[in-house]
Amino acid sequence: MTLPNSSVTPERLRRWRLVLGGGEADGVSGEGGQDIGLSIEDKRMDDALSGLYDAPTGSRRGGLGASAPKVARWLADLREFFPADVVRVMQEDAIERLNLTQLLFEPEMLENVEADVNLVGTLLTLKGVMPAKAKDAARAVVRKVVDDLKKRLEEPTRAAVSGSLNRAQRNFRPRGPEIDWNATIRANLKSYLPEKRTIIPERLIGYGRKRRSLRDIVLCLDQSGSMASSVVYAGVFGAVLASLPAVSTRVVVFDTEVADLSENLSDPVDVLYGIQLGGGTDINRALAYCQGVIQRPEQTILVLISDLYEGGNEREMLARARTLKDSGVNMIALLALSDDGAPSYDHGVARAFAGLGIPSFACTPDHFPGLMAAAMRGDDVAAWAGTQGIVTRGGVAG
Repeated sequence: MTLPNSSVTPERLRRWRLVLGGGEADGVSGEGGQDIGLSIEDKRMDDALSGLYDAPTGSRRGGLGASAPKVARWLADLREFFPADVVRVMQEDAIERLNLTQLLFEPEMLENVEADVNLVGTLLTLKGVMPAKAKDAARAVVRKVVDDLKKRLEEPTRAAVSGSLNRAQRNFRPRGPEIDWNATIRANLKSYLPEKRTIIPERLIGYGRKRRSLRDIVLCLDQSGSMASSVVYAGVFGAVLASLPAVSTRVVVFDTEVADLSENLSDPVDVLYGIQLGGGTDINRALAYCQGVIQRPEQTILVLISDLYEGGNEREMLARARTLKDSGVNMIALLALSDDGAPSYDHGVARAFAGLGIPSFACTPDHFPGLMAAAMRGDDVAAWAGTQGIVTRGGVAG
C-alpha cells in the first residue's frame, strides 16, 4: 500500500503503521519508497495491539496465550502505552473477544488490571465460582474502585442532601436560645442601618428542633445481571446516605428473592458482596417487602433501580406501586444508575408507572445527589429531570 501526498511525515507513517497493524501494512511506504521501521518501544506497543485485535474472535489463546503471567505482562504494557480510559476499553474487548473471563480468577492478572465499575460488576458476578486463591485479590480490586467512587461522590451527596433538608430543619419562630444568629444576620443584611450600625431583623431564623431522621430512604436494587454497574453505584450511594444522621437509609436487593442488606451499610464493599448478580426478577415481591418496612410513608423516598422487566405478577406489582404512591411514598424508578448510556427497559411498565405519577428515567451517578435533593425537597422529580436534560420514560418528557 502506498500513501499519497508527499507531505506525509515519518511520524504520520509510523502512526498509520500502528493503526493498520502488521502483515501487508509492513510494506507501507511513502512516495520516496521509504520503509517504515518500528522502534523497540513501538514494537512492544504493536505486539500489545496485535495480541488483542489481530486474534480470532472467541479464541481462548488469541495473541495473548492462556497463561495468567503472560496476560499480566500484556496488561502492564497496556497501562504503560495507553491512558486509563483506553485501557479499560481494551480490557473489556479482551474479555469479550478472547474469552479471558477465566483468567480473572488469577491473582496475578487482578493485580495488574485497570479497575473500574464494569470490572467490579464482572467480579461480583463470578465471585461464587472464583477459586480461593483469587478471592483476596478480587476483593482488593473491589475495595479500590469503591474507595475511588466514595472520594468522587461522597461530598456532592452530603452537600446536596444536607442543603435540601435545611429548610425542614429551620425554625422560623425561635425562642431566644434557639436563634441562629449567623443565619439571621445574613438573611437581614438589607435591613442594616448605617447610622445606628445595627441590623433590624425582619425575621428570625432558629435551629431546628432535634428529631429523629427527617426522611426515610429505601433503595430497592434489581440484581439481575444487566444491572451490574447500577448496583455498584447504588451500593456506594447507600453507604454514603446511611452515614448522614438526617436520613434513615435501607438497601434492599432482589431477584426472585429479596435480601435486606441495611445492616452492612457501614461498609459498601460488604453491601456489594451481599449481592448475587444474575437470576430472575420479581419486582412485585421486592415492593411487597419494602411496603412492609416503610413506617412513615409521607416521609419516605423509595428509589426502585430496575429495568422494569417483571418476571413475577406484573398486574399485582402495578397495583402495589399504586398503593405505595397513594399512601404518600415518593416513589421513583431509575432504569439505570450508570454511565452506560440509554438502557434497555420495559416500555409498557414505564408507561404504567407514568400514569401513576411515578417518574422513570436513567440517571448518571453525577446526577444522583441532585435527584435525591429534589426528592427530599418535595420537588416535581420529572420536572427536575427535565432541567437536567434527562428525558423521563413512559411517555412523559421531563
